[in-house]
Amino acid sequence: MATTVAGAAVVVLRGCWHRKMSWPVRSQESSYQVCLNCGIKRLFDEKNFRSYGPYSYDLERLISWERAKRVRQRELDDTLAARSAS
Repeated sequence: MATTVAGAAVVVLRGCWHRKMSWPVRSQESSYQVCLNCGIKRLFDEKNFRSYGPYSYDLERLISWERAKRVRQRELDDTLAARSAS
């Protein structure tokens, strides 16, 4: 019984564990999954077949995060390429 009470306390304090995620959904050139319990979303990598990045209820925010990450990576790659050419 103590285990049940402790488990319930963790769920109340922690919230949803996002254990049941939907199959990947494609929208606006991005794939994401939705938690079937609470509805939060997370980006999904189709090549590696796994979710990544932060959780958010706002899909636009996740897509913006992904685009900013791509821009930062591209700038870093350009900087490294310029250094090696010198």
